[in-house]
Parts: sequence; C-alpha cells; structure tokens
Amino acid sequence: MMETMERTAQSILDMDATQLARLISQKEITSRRAVEIFIGHIKKINPAVNCLVEDRFAEALEEADRADTQIAEGTAKGKLVGVPIGMKEAFNVAGMQTTGGLLRRKGSFQHTDAEAVRKLKAEGAIILGKTNTPELCFCQETDNKLYGRTNNPHDFSRTAGGSSGGEAALIAAGGAAVGLGLDIGGSIRFPSHFNGVIGFKSGKGQVSSEGSYPTVEEGLQERMLGIGPIAKTVRDARLLYSIVAKTPPVKKQLHQFTINVLPKTAYPLSLETAHLLDSIYADLSREFNTEREVPPYFEDSAGLWQEIMSIGGAEGPKREAFGTQTRQPMQEYVKERMAGTADIHRYLSWALIGASLFKPSAKRVKKITKFIEHGDHILEGYFHGYILMLPVYHTGAAKHGAVYNEIFSLKKTFLQYLPYVAYANVWGLPALTVPVGIDGNGMPIAVQLISKNGNEDALFELGEWLERHYAGYKRAHL
Repeated sequence: MMETMERTAQSILDMDATQLARLISQKEITSRRAVEIFIGHIKKINPAVNCLVEDRFAEALEEADRADTQIAEGTAKGKLVGVPIGMKEAFNVAGMQTTGGLLRRKGSFQHTDAEAVRKLKAEGAIILGKTNTPELCFCQETDNKLYGRTNNPHDFSRTAGGSSGGEAALIAAGGAAVGLGLDIGGSIRFPSHFNGVIGFKSGKGQVSSEGSYPTVEEGLQERMLGIGPIAKTVRDARLLYSIVAKTPPVKKQLHQFTINVLPKTAYPLSLETAHLLDSIYADLSREFNTEREVPPYFEDSAGLWQEIMSIGGAEGPKREAFGTQTRQPMQEYVKERMAGTADIHRYLSWALIGASLFKPSAKRVKKITKFIEHGDHILEGYFHGYILMLPVYHTGAAKHGAVYNEIFSLKKTFLQYLPYVAYANVWGLPALTVPVGIDGNGMPIAVQLISKNGNEDALFELGEWLERHYAGYKRAHL
C-alpha cells in the first residue's frame, strides 16, 4: 500500500498543470491530496536547492479544501481549479512579502495581488509559495543577502540562472505543477535553459507588469520586459499565457512560416549546442520551409541591451537598494568583498557600478530611440513569416558565479555571451525556450524560438514539435 502511494506521489510530481487540472476536475485525485504531495516534496528538496523562500502551505491547504468542495458541488469554475503552482518573488501576492531579495525590505507584506497573479487565482490556481531571485532581479545568478543562493537541482554546484532561478529550479525539481516568471535580460530563458524546463517570455506590452517588483518606468527598458510561464510542457506555457495575456494568441499554422535556425557565427557556442542545432535544422527541413541566416540587428542587440539597462546610471535600482541611506555601490562592493558585511550582495553592487560607468548620454539615448523605432519597423515585416531559432547561452549551466563573471565584466565580455538572449529583449519579441538535449556534464541544453507579437501560437506549435522529437522536460531527481 505504501509503495503504491509513493508511486502515485511520484507520478503527481511529474504531471503538468493541464493533466493535473483534469484529474482534479474528474475527481480522480483531490486537490488537497495533490497539494499535500507537493508540500511534502518541497520540504524534502528545499534545504538543498533553496528555491522556495516563503511558503503559504496552510493557506494552500485551505484553498484546496474549498476547491474540492466546489468540485463536489459542481460549482467549480476555472482552468486551474485546485492546481498548486509556484510564484516568483517579484510578484505581489496578498499576505506575502515582496522583498526583491533585499534585507531592507524584509517584512514588506503586500495587501493586493499583482495583475498576473490575480488572473491565475481567478482560474482556481493555488499558490504554494514564492521563489528566490537575485536582488532586484538584477543578474543572471540567483543569490541574495536575505535568502541566500539557489542551486541547480540537476547539480548543486551549478547555477540555476536568474533572475527566475528559484522558480525554474522549483519546477525542474517537481515542486509545483507550473509557475510564473519575468524577463528583462534573459530572466526566464536563462533559468529555463539551465534547469531543463519550458519558459515563455511574452512580447512587449502583452502581459501587465502591474504589481511586480521592482517597477520598470523607463520606456526603452519597459519594452524589454516580458512576463510568462515557467512550465513542464509547452501546452502548459500556452495555457498560462492565454490566461495572463491581455490578448489571447491568434491561431496560425506553423507551415505558414519559414523557420530560420541561426547558423554558425563568431560568437561562442558549445559543440553540443552546435550539433543539436544542426540536427534540428536537418529534421525541420524535411517538414517545413527552413533557412540558416543571421537575422537583422542580431549583432547590435547585446550592446543596445547594456546601454538601455544603464540609462540613468541605474538611479532607480540604487534608490531601491539603499532606500534613504546615503551609500554608494563601490563602498558596498568593497565592504562585501573585504568583510562580507554589506547589506546588498556584491553581484548587485558590481552591476550598479557598471551601470554608472556605462550610462549613455541624453544624446545617445535619443539615437538609440530612433534606431529602435526604425528596427521595429524592419522586424515587424521580417517576422511576419519567420520564426527564429537561437541558442539561449553558449553552454549549459556552469559552476556558480561563472555566468555572472562572463556577463558583468569590465572587459565587456557580455558582447560575446549575451547576443542570443538580448535579441528578444531589445526588440520586445516573444520567445519560447524548450529543452532539446544535454551537455557533456549531464546538464540540459535548450533552444529559444522567437517571432513577433501575434505569432505566439506558431511558437507554441513549433515548441510542441520539438518536445515530440527531442528531450523535453525531465524532472531532476535529487
């Protein structure tokens, strides 16, 4: 009997939200039982992974009981009734803290839900807790002075990525059916790639960022921000996006598009990733129109991303990091490196120093704005009939700190390592990340699929093709 129950629990942990919602609605499993299984699993994995930083287990069990009652009475409504999900710490959830990983914001309890959270709750989703991020979601390694470091569940010595590292690690380890992240510089796609999960970054303006922290008010930065699901399956990514998006995706046939698989370029790329791209291209060519060309503005995007993120010298993030205290990033960085006693992590202080050093002038910002406007016009036409396939990063998950050092170096090595990710942010494009293989270290490798707003459904269709033919999600067994 105990063995049967354990098999049932393990199968629940492997299920995506779509399957679990169906089982709950058909009374094949109660929501309470599902929530109990996930809570038990999180308690088992979290000490090693450190993905969930604040739980609402008691509230989740109460909500599960209400969902089961509604199902029994026939009054349940919603696409996710009784389904336990995770939530990135950056989103406000009523009754929970939103700290951005900052010590000074500990105890910052919220009274209302973020707009995306409200929509998921309205469909019956049950939030188990909030997941770890770097401070102010400001880098690609999930570590902070308040909650500590998140580890990759496939290998604790390796990065989970960032800034949605906690959420991706939770899903990778089977700690929730599905989750939500946001992405202004690869923050959904890096963790999805490194942890072997599905991730979808929405295009500019498609999902409300109301109630997310920190707020993004500068226009060029705001257009780079995308909010979307972190999931086990593409069908779940499609489902959650349909819930949180302002406008549902339009149905489009994949055969209407040419699929452009990025060819070899001068930018670094592991042999495993290059071979996977070659293999995928060969397989796609048997069914679809394909080509291998460098897309417009690809080589401009990493530099533009860095300049846009440095507009204003990151004065807003500095205010959030230090509050009313008159402290400087360099002082905090030195203090942290020398004694480990600063209030903010050295990752954040170093990034703030870089933003100050590379702050573009007002004249340069005007030039960037005009360049972006022109590029938007060109890419609107280009992506009318194209889907672009890119790597996410040049390698799978590296040892902790390595990715951060590659991206936040004064030598501007980000120009070599960030083009794959920066492209979708700079141009405000939707991007779907799908695992397709593993590297020599046994770590997941993913590709990202990019097009324009309005072509999301075609991205999901191609993502499902990749799931059928390549690796897809495989839960990390700790």
